[in-house]
Amino acid sequence: MRETRILMGMPITVDICGASGALIEDVFGYLDRIDRRFSTYKTDSEISAINRGDLPSSGWSDEMIEVLALAERTKDETGGYFDMRRPDGYLDPSGIVKGWAIHNAAGLLHAAGAKDFLIEAGGDIQSAGKNASGADWSVGIRDPFDMDQIIKIIYPRGRGVATSGTYARGQHIYNPYGFDEPITEIVSLTVVGPDVLEADRFATAAFAMGRDGIYFIEGLAGLEGYVVDINGRATLTTGFGDLCAP
Repeated sequence: MRETRILMGMPITVDICGASGALIEDVFGYLDRIDRRFSTYKTDSEISAINRGDLPSSGWSDEMIEVLALAERTKDETGGYFDMRRPDGYLDPSGIVKGWAIHNAAGLLHAAGAKDFLIEAGGDIQSAGKNASGADWSVGIRDPFDMDQIIKIIYPRGRGVATSGTYARGQHIYNPYGFDEPITEIVSLTVVGPDVLEADRFATAAFAMGRDGIYFIEGLAGLEGYVVDINGRATLTTGFGDLCAP
């Protein structure tokens, strides 16, 4: 069963082989709840209340505490290139919530006994097992200059995939060491990690590094990357090619 809905401001697809409609509803219900808690666009969300100063830390939910702690840890692990604090001083954990939520949704499916599934949200993907044809799930990396075209196909085989870039949403990722300097050297960076959460949190930081981001990914155990620069040239980490073999 495969279904796509608009949540978190983007199309989210859930594909579960042999699943009931109830299980699909559980996944979308969870993601909707997370969006209502963490959306910086919803005035009644928890993160909006925190940013307004209406909610003291003693009233924060366990999920909020977990995500904010994870964001701080990622900031430390990326030399400050992942920073959930916006130029206006507000907290915005959006760069980590999506991967975290997909990771948890996949855990929900595992707990329900699902073995073959794929969840995709805005370029962040977690798959498990096989697709409906009994083959490994394949993931296409879009051409950032022509989104109707696929420039690379990979087979994550249970790993997580996350893509950061400016080609779809414009300049929404910033270098925390130069807020007023748009990132123009690269347009797309895909990271494959042990799971979608690890891939997502490092993809955002690596993109903020510009051209140096792919070298940062190269130096991290268990991660592979593929970056496309403004001239359409691709650079990939040492082991990325192994992911392209069916």
